[in-house]
Formats: sequence, structure tokens, C-alpha cells
Amino acid sequence: MYAKQYEITLPADYDMEIIRKRVAVGGHILDDRAGLGLKAYIIRERGTDGSPVNQYAPFYLWNDAGAMARFLVGKGGFQNIVRDFGRPAVHHWAGIACHAGPARTTFPRAASRRLTPIPADSDPDADGLGLATLIEREVEELRGVAGREDVHTAALAFDPQSWQLMRFVLWEAAVAPDEAATERYEVLHLSAPGMASLPGGQAW
Repeated sequence: MYAKQYEITLPADYDMEIIRKRVAVGGHILDDRAGLGLKAYIIRERGTDGSPVNQYAPFYLWNDAGAMARFLVGKGGFQNIVRDFGRPAVHHWAGIACHAGPARTTFPRAASRRLTPIPADSDPDADGLGLATLIEREVEELRGVAGREDVHTAALAFDPQSWQLMRFVLWEAAVAPDEAATERYEVLHLSAPGMASLPGGQAW
């Protein structure tokens, strides 16, 4: 499993209805994309849920790295983003774990993302296993989040370049008030052709 996201930050006075209409018209084109687990078409609006910006920030979970690469560089659809907004930086993370929540059969209307730096001193016993211990704790915490009745999907991944953990959760109606989220989003559409093929639990 591979997680990917790009963030298109828009002017403060941008009419977000433009993005809503864009997704309403074209969001279905990845509904049957081979290799894609899911794509959440998500936005943040300035002044809503604490967001300081207007932002279009699609989030993906891929089952196939080749399909992900083709999407980005092989006329797979990303060219439309480049055409309309320029070429954004694409963040990507190696998958650690993914869980279906009790609300998996519903349409998720909200999402949350939590980014957590992995401390440089995360190996207190100096045996090289401190990171594994930290990940095990995060995986267990993710399992608890995924068990909440209003959770659709919960995923955990990491970036080994910046050494950062990323937790992404899709929620049935709204992000839980006690969720420690870095960002909170509105979900406009969900393409999920390979959702059933996403790994259940830890990926290794």
C-alpha cells in the first residue's frame, strides 16, 4: 500500500464552489482505476474547522506502485491538475497499516490527517529497535481509532526521508472532536475501485 497526496492552496477569496463543481463533473473518472485502492477528493475551506487556507488536497491509497506512477506521468489523469493549477509537490508515504471501520459501507463526509515527526532519539536502548517499538504503538492506536462506529477507513504510513508518520482517517459524518488531527477536511467524492484489496491490519 502506498499513500499519496498533493495540496493545492488557493487564494483566500477563492470560490470553493469551483472545486465542488469540478469534482461533481469529473470525480467519477477514477471510480474504476486499476491499481487504486481509494481516492478521497477532499478540501479545506478557510475559516472552517480551524483551516487557515482554502485548499484542494486529494488523498490516495494505492495497491500498485506502477499504477500510481502511471497516474502521475503517463497520461493517467494528473495532467489535468498540472494543466489547471501547475505541478504541485506530491507527498508520498510507505504504508504501514490499514483498517476498515464499522462505517465502511457509508459515504464518508469528513477526513482527518495527522502528521507526526518521528523523534531522532526514538531509540533509547540504542539497539536499533526503538523505531519498531514506536510503530507498534502507533499501529495499536490506529486499531483503536478504526474500531469507532463512525470510522470508514483508517490508515497509517510513513515517510522515511523526513521521518514522519501520517495517519489518515475517513469519517462517516464529521471528524471526532477528540481526534488529534493536524488537518480536517470535507470529502466531496470517494473513488474506491480497489478498497477491498487494501491490506487489512499491518502490512507486514
